[in-house]
Amino acid sequence: MNKYALLSVSDKYGIVDFAKGLVECGYKILSTGGTAKELKAAGVLVQEVGEFTGSPEILDGRVKTLHPKVHGGILNIRDNVQHQETIKAHGIENIDIVAVNLYPFEATVARSGVTFEEIIENIDIGGPSMVRSAAKNHAFVTIVVHSSDYNGVLDEIRAHGNTTKETRLALAAKAFSHTALYDSVISGYLNRKIGNLFPQEYTIGGRMLQAMRYGENPHQNASFYSVPLSIESGITNAKQLHGKELSFNNVVDAHAAVELAKEFKKPAAVIVKHMNPCGTAVAETVNKAYELALACDPVSAFGGIVAVNREIDEALAQELGKLFLEVIIAPSYSNEALETLTQKKNVRLLSMPINDIRGEELDFKKVTGGFLLQDRDTHAFDSFDSLTCPTKRKPTAEELRSLEFAWVVAKHVKSNAIIYVTGTHTIGVGAGQMSRVDSSRVAAEKAKSPLAGCVMASDAFFPFRDSVDEAASRGITAIVQPGGSIRDEEVIAAADEANIAMIYTGVRHFRH
Repeated sequence: MNKYALLSVSDKYGIVDFAKGLVECGYKILSTGGTAKELKAAGVLVQEVGEFTGSPEILDGRVKTLHPKVHGGILNIRDNVQHQETIKAHGIENIDIVAVNLYPFEATVARSGVTFEEIIENIDIGGPSMVRSAAKNHAFVTIVVHSSDYNGVLDEIRAHGNTTKETRLALAAKAFSHTALYDSVISGYLNRKIGNLFPQEYTIGGRMLQAMRYGENPHQNASFYSVPLSIESGITNAKQLHGKELSFNNVVDAHAAVELAKEFKKPAAVIVKHMNPCGTAVAETVNKAYELALACDPVSAFGGIVAVNREIDEALAQELGKLFLEVIIAPSYSNEALETLTQKKNVRLLSMPINDIRGEELDFKKVTGGFLLQDRDTHAFDSFDSLTCPTKRKPTAEELRSLEFAWVVAKHVKSNAIIYVTGTHTIGVGAGQMSRVDSSRVAAEKAKSPLAGCVMASDAFFPFRDSVDEAASRGITAIVQPGGSIRDEEVIAAADEANIAMIYTGVRHFRH
C-alpha cells in the first residue's frame, strides 16, 4: 500500500531535505505549485496534486487541494470499517503526512505599495483546510507547520516507522495555533481597515520571541510574544547588543521607559523602576538630560532601566557605567560607548528607534476569565498655552513650559500620580498611593532638591484642597490638573490664597 506525504509550503526552508528524507522512508510525495517546482528541481520525484486528484487547479489557483481525494485521504479514520469501505469505493489513498504553511499574508500586508486585491489573494484557503483536517485526524496523520519540526519527524519515522501518537498530538496543537494566529492577523487587518477597533468577537494572536526563565517571580512561568503586523517601534523589535537574557520584569520596565521617552522630540532621558519613572528630563543634550534625570532619585535609579532618545557616546557611557543598571536603551551607541558599556557583562544593551510615531495598537488589561480592551492613552495637546486657567494668577511662560513637561510625565506614572518639576526635569515623583495627598507628600519627601519655585502635575482632579495646601507649603508656584471635582471652587480658592497659578486640562490620565 502506498504511503503519501503532501508537501505544500510558502516558506520553503528545509523542505527539500525533508522531502528527500521522506522518500528514503518509503513515502510518495504529493505537492502543488512552487513547492512541486522546487522539489523537482532538486531531483525529488513528485506527483502534482492535480494529477493525483484528476482535477486541475482552477480559478487562478484558488481551488487546487479542496478535493475529496485530498481531504478524504487525510480525514478518514484508519480503523473505522465504514470509512475504509468508503475510501476504497472512491479510489482514495491515505495521506499520512501533511507539511503545510500558509500564504504570506503578513509579509504581503507589510510590503510597500501593495494593493488591497493582492492582500486578499494572499488569504490562504486550501492551506488552513489541509492543516485543520490533518490536525483533527492526528490519531493517524502527522501535521507539520514549522520547518523546525522536520528533523524530529524524520528521526521518529526512521526509528519507529511512524511518528508517535504523543508527537502527533503535540504537532496538532501547534497546527491549530498556527491557523488561529493566521486568522487573527487577517481579522485584525480587515477590522482595522473598516475602523472597527472593538469587534464583537476579538482574537489576540502572538508569536513567541523568547521563553523566559520565570515571570514576575521565580515561581511563575512566562514567555514573551510579539503581535504580528505591529508597525510601531517597541521592545518587541529592539535589538539586544549585549548582556544577559531579558527577564519578564526587564521587558515590562523597558516598555514603560521607552513609551515615556517617545513623548519627547528634544534630547531626553528616562529612568524607570517598577514601571514608574523615578527620573525624567529633557535638555539640550542627552548627556545633560541623564544627569538631571538621575539627580531626581539616584537611590531608586539603582537597578533601574534607562532609555534615551539620542545616541549614547563615550562620555554618557562612562556616567551610565557608574551605576548598576538592568537595561540601557538607545537608538544607537558609538563604538567607544559600546566598548565601555560591554565591560559590564550583565547589563542589557538594547538598540531601537525611539520616536513619536504611533501605531493603532490597543491596550489590554487581563482579568480572570477575560480581558479589557481600550484605546492607548496617547493624548497630547497641540497648544498647551490655550488651556483654561481658573486662578487669579496666570502661569508665566517658564511655568507653562514646566507644566507641559510635568503633564506628559504624569501620564506615565501609576495613579495616584503627583509630579514636581523644575525647568524640564522631575524633582519628585509620587506614584501609586491610595490617597492623592499621600502622593503629594511622598513626591515631596523623595525630592533631593528644594521644591520652592517648582510646578506640580496631578494625573486626576483634586477631590479636596489638601494636596494644594501641601503644594503651597512646599513653595510650589503652579499646578496642572484635569479639573472637574465637585470641590473645584475650594481647590481654586486654596490656589489663589497661595498665589499659585493653576491650569485645567479637562483630560485625566489614570494609569492602573
